[in-house]
Amino acid sequence: MNIKVVNQQKDIVRVIINDPKTYNSLSTKNLNDLIRVFQKLDKDQKVKVIILEGAGKGFSAGHNLKEVKGLKKRKKYQKLFNLCSKLMLQIVEGRKPVIAKVHGAAYAAGCQLVASCDLAYSTKDALFATPGVNIGLFCSTPMVAVSRKINRKSMMKMLLTGEPIKANYAKEIGLINDCYSKLKLNNEVLKIAKKIASKSNLTIKIGKQAFYKQLEMPLRKAYAYTSKMMTINMMAMDAKEGISAFLEKRKPKWKNK
Repeated sequence: MNIKVVNQQKDIVRVIINDPKTYNSLSTKNLNDLIRVFQKLDKDQKVKVIILEGAGKGFSAGHNLKEVKGLKKRKKYQKLFNLCSKLMLQIVEGRKPVIAKVHGAAYAAGCQLVASCDLAYSTKDALFATPGVNIGLFCSTPMVAVSRKINRKSMMKMLLTGEPIKANYAKEIGLINDCYSKLKLNNEVLKIAKKIASKSNLTIKIGKQAFYKQLEMPLRKAYAYTSKMMTINMMAMDAKEGISAFLEKRKPKWKNK
């Protein structure tokens, strides 16, 4: 299996795409393994935050072009792209916050993977691209995730030119949260992961689900839906405990119920 799962601490897990020979390509095998890993971690009560990273020179170069070239049949192409979409949806619809930790290149479906994560941090020399146009294959599925994180003009420039963008510009347009030196990246990502892990994971689960769902709704419907979600949240023990702790000026003791 090219996917390694490392326990960073009891409630933070690192998922590492460990296939440096193919620049951590999103091959059929790697996609299937990633989906299995994310499904398993989603059910694990102990895990509160997932950090996703790549081994070797960079994060991920996207689909394995040697594999893609050999598929030849329409059905096989459809199967591969559906599988890739399944992974992205698993990350977005999963209960746990996922942080992308990026170094080197995140290209095509690799860039899509970064955009699908809830948060993303990179090294200062990281590069991001949707370069499909250069090989006659427009990055149509990657643009679904990326265009939901950045504005249309920036997205279209990436798609139409196929040129990579640098980390500081990726931060400016909202593709990543921040970028750091290679020495600092790990500590900064861990710092944010620990901060999120210190919250009630029930509250985080409710909030993450509500965030992505309301984005797709018209304004009036979004308010009706989030009002329902806040009511469900308010009925939870953790909301009552959190409010009491705030009023009593003490640290909350989360039950995750």
